[in-house]
Amino acid sequence: MSVEYVIADPVIAGVAARAAITTPGVVRLEPGLRGLVTAWTRAARQRWKGLDPAPADGVRVRTTDGRVSVEVDLVTSAADQAAAVGRAVQRSVGRFVTEQTGLAVDGVSVSIMDIEPR
Repeated sequence: MSVEYVIADPVIAGVAARAAITTPGVVRLEPGLRGLVTAWTRAARQRWKGLDPAPADGVRVRTTDGRVSVEVDLVTSAADQAAAVGRAVQRSVGRFVTEQTGLAVDGVSVSIMDIEPR
């Protein structure tokens, strides 16, 4: 008997958000305008289904044929080099999403929305 399962994009986004926010140098996740619209739509859909929205603001996920693409919008600390933090987030999110879901991650795009002063 074969068992098939589907992991919803909001769940994957929650996993990715957890990985991103725990990466050193990340101050917070911060959705841009597109991210705010996505988050609002996701939260409304989850509330309609009677679910609590997953904490995934600033993260967008697209799943195609069992492969995942993740976009992360975040704010870094001025104490850290933004490019190095972005690369660390890419590695952390890719690894954690694969570990937690078993899905292959095609790519992780990171947008630095701001750099917090010291």
